[in-house]
Amino acid sequence: MTTPVPTADPARVITAARSWFGTPYHDQASLKGVGCDCLGLARGVWREIVGPEPFPIPPYSRDWGETGPREVLAEGARAMMIEVPVQLAGPGTLILFRMLPRAIAKHVGILTGPETFLHADERLGVIEEPLTLPWRRRIAFAFLFPARCPLEP
Repeated sequence: MTTPVPTADPARVITAARSWFGTPYHDQASLKGVGCDCLGLARGVWREIVGPEPFPIPPYSRDWGETGPREVLAEGARAMMIEVPVQLAGPGTLILFRMLPRAIAKHVGILTGPETFLHADERLGVIEEPLTLPWRRRIAFAFLFPARCPLEP
């Protein structure tokens, strides 16, 4: 029987995520105040809440219409985080969006409230905005940050 991994305090996750507010968009970067993309935002919150990243992130495509047999982003999150049903996602939850029907999930945000989320927008950088119905319909996966890295002894 495995011991469940404790989850991070949602308030700490939200505080860490909001500290990135205004960081300019920069593809495949993850440096608060300097530049990040949506995954870079999640990586930065991970470093603040959980600790060092357990492995390097390989280069990835920006193509939101990419299709394929594997949900690479979700598989990576599943290996390190605690997956929850999308319907149970609450503040502090990392959410993955499928931007086009039948495409793989390629966009990431963090819920900051029942109706708001924070993400890196290509034009505006890191912003917090309403989780409108069009955004809500695109949520494909939801994950909780662990309190510590599951790979640590």
